[in-house]
Amino acid sequence: MSSASAAIPQPGRTKAFLRLVMIEHSVFALPYAYIASLTAMFMLDGNIHWGRLLLVTVAMVGLRTFAMAANRIIDREIDARNPRTAHRELVTGAMSVRSAWTGALIALVVFLGAAALLNPLCLALAPIAVIPMVVYPYGKRFTNFPQAILGLAQAMGPVGAWIAVTGAWSWEAVILGLAVGIWIGGFDLIYACQDVETDREIGVKSVPARFGIPAAIWGARACHVITTALFVWYALATDGGVFLWLGLLIVAGAFLYEHSIVRPHDLSRLNRAFFSVNGFIAIALFVCALLDLLVRGLTV
Repeated sequence: MSSASAAIPQPGRTKAFLRLVMIEHSVFALPYAYIASLTAMFMLDGNIHWGRLLLVTVAMVGLRTFAMAANRIIDREIDARNPRTAHRELVTGAMSVRSAWTGALIALVVFLGAAALLNPLCLALAPIAVIPMVVYPYGKRFTNFPQAILGLAQAMGPVGAWIAVTGAWSWEAVILGLAVGIWIGGFDLIYACQDVETDREIGVKSVPARFGIPAAIWGARACHVITTALFVWYALATDGGVFLWLGLLIVAGAFLYEHSIVRPHDLSRLNRAFFSVNGFIAIALFVCALLDLLVRGLTV
């Protein structure tokens, strides 16, 4: 096999790469990019611009794919020392580091290409969006608050999606972005609780490893209270209607449920809280926001 063909992911490698980056977890961030995009379109001229929406999708998936691949590559030695993550593809050898970098760089080019096709401001800001994606995996090596870096990275999604539509800065998008970033940072605090003992043993920094599981759980609760307040602010700032407010009630109820099933001394239902509840929150709020915009006059 030539070196050129070796650099192109084969079918088996592609499947392994998609597992590596957990492509299905795009559900956590993509709905908020759609909320921002569609709200911006509603305010712009009341019409859905399908081409721009497609490019937003491509850009979001491309950047997230690059971020996840870079995370797995940078963290592969840490993953190998953690029983929970020792099955990951770069640890088991199901995917080589070279193939992972190939996939990551392809995803980065896709992201930059989509940004270039959207508008000049998107392209100019695109490199800034990449920085926290690379810094985050290193964060657990130098700070007890790596979730803050993750939150910053995730907050850029709605802001970028709004700029993709209008080509201009939007404080409404910043409010939504902060809500999303603090939301994701909060549930990552919960997720990190399952690795406390291993993290302390191998020197990985995190809130639960440094301050304990109860502090992390309470921190997550505080994050989600702030998230709810920011969602309310966003609804007020964009003159949200009844369906958006219904969505916020659903989100608040889901947060209450999430924190009722995950407690400092009972993490048995942590995965349900992380995957099921948070996936439901993202999709439910998007559906309600979309219905709200359609009722208010957004034209398909």
